[in-house]
Amino acid sequence: MVDLDAFIADHTELAWALGSVDCSTVLADWAIANGHPDPAATLRGSYNDEIGWKLIVVARGGLLPLVNDLCARAGFVATDEVARGVIGIAGSLRHPVRQWGAIYDGDRWLLRSAEGFGATTAPILGMWVI
Repeated sequence: MVDLDAFIADHTELAWALGSVDCSTVLADWAIANGHPDPAATLRGSYNDEIGWKLIVVARGGLLPLVNDLCARAGFVATDEVARGVIGIAGSLRHPVRQWGAIYDGDRWLLRSAEGFGATTAPILGMWVI
């Protein structure tokens, strides 16, 4: 597995761009960094603003079912075990546009934003091992 700290540092240097570098695509970027094909290839570039992202997420019933589908297609295993490098979806089950991709760094769940990575205390709705 690629060093997560190095991945986070390198990814933080990338300019925020919805549809290519954001809180959702970071999960696929982590998979790519670990030698997997891009599980989000069909979504990259399909939105470039928040409205476009919301249209996709709402149509799929939330980021949780969208990521669950992409992970299943990629062969990533759902888990209940929190471990360093596990990806997850944080947020609200009731509000599909209040869900974000997260990566567990061994101590806390990190979300990617325009400013870089920050910890979240939002509930984790689903987790996968890549």
